Amino acid sequence: MLQVSFIRNNKDEVLRGLQVRNFKNAEQIIDEVILKDENRRKTQTELDNTLAESNKIAKEIGVLYKSGKAQEANLLKEKAQKLKEITSVLKEKMQKLQQEVKELLYQIPNIPNILVPKGNSDEDNEIVFQEGDIPKLHDGAMPHWNLAKKYDIIDFELGNKITGAGFPVYKDKGAKLQRALINYFLDKNTNAGYKEVQVPHLVNEASGYGTGQLPDKEGQMYHCEVDNLYLIPTAEVPVTNLFRDDLLKESDFPIKRTAYTPCFRREAGSYGAHVRGLNRLHQFDKVEIVRIEHPYKSYEALDGMVDHVTEILRELKLPFRILRLCGGDIGFTSALTYDFEVFSTAQNRWLEISSVSNFESFQANRLNLRFKNKEGKSQLAHTLNGSSLALPRVLAGILENYQTPEGIKIPEVLVKYTGFDIID
Repeated sequence: MLQVSFIRNNKDEVLRGLQVRNFKNAEQIIDEVILKDENRRKTQTELDNTLAESNKIAKEIGVLYKSGKAQEANLLKEKAQKLKEITSVLKEKMQKLQQEVKELLYQIPNIPNILVPKGNSDEDNEIVFQEGDIPKLHDGAMPHWNLAKKYDIIDFELGNKITGAGFPVYKDKGAKLQRALINYFLDKNTNAGYKEVQVPHLVNEASGYGTGQLPDKEGQMYHCEVDNLYLIPTAEVPVTNLFRDDLLKESDFPIKRTAYTPCFRREAGSYGAHVRGLNRLHQFDKVEIVRIEHPYKSYEALDGMVDHVTEILRELKLPFRILRLCGGDIGFTSALTYDFEVFSTAQNRWLEISSVSNFESFQANRLNLRFKNKEGKSQLAHTLNGSSLALPRVLAGILENYQTPEGIKIPEVLVKYTGFDIID
């Protein structure tokens, strides 16, 4: 969430940033925020003056009673009662204006970094890096959903029977490969200084608002209405909320956390061949990395996270590329995002397997996540997160790119985790 003071003092910059995002009615909503905040500040001044006058009268009443001037004191008490009624009206007005400003701010996305290119969709994203040779597959090579059936390692129909479409059952070596990837990702992250945490898989409404899933992505989250809890769409939500309402010290930075969780996404309206098999699921596993950083260090940290994911994909020996997302494709809360994609040889298409983002102070403002700087003043921290990695499409990439006539080879780096080197 943007700060009102930033919007007020940098209106032209905010509007330029929202234009890069193709955000509709930007000037109208920004003007409305500024106007309502002016009314809020005027009301606050009026309230402060009324309270000051009430306090002054209260002291005068006490003096008058002590002096035996009860009649004069009673007259002042009538005035004090009227001031009390005015105070009540002003407080109610203040609360209404504060809520209206907050609801407007919730509608405004983050301001993109200057590096974010203009564009309308994922077709306008910039390819900034590409590495790895695309393997030449043998005749009769299959997409992963056919491989999963052939080797009986993932059962989509069984998952459909138990729950519904998008909830696969991993079996035998498929389950072991899934677990191997989770352990490998966690080991890579902890070896890089990320402390592992295990977090709840359901979060409350405050947590959803804290990281920006609410109200922006409310329809994409599974909601447990009786308890008003949400199944997490990513570990980013509970892990980042570990620090909600915290006041940190500069010496606490950098804060680095990693977590494995299942993730749940409704993905309403997703149909077609492009979402077949593991390409898009309602429940999937993911290992996440989260960083809380000093504002001066956050973009250096972002580069480090990109390098970290790059190293993992190099070890898996999968062909991949890195994209800088354009204004029309970048997430609501992000200032700058890099997407990683693995090439699926059998499908002849790129599959997104990671997003690494810097949110700057956008989430921290919602979370009330601050630190004391060297001058002793409270300042918003910066938050970052990245997939390290999301499993379904990584697994799809491995199954398809490592398939041979004899079976599916296991990437060398994973053999010590799986205990086998081929699925046959």
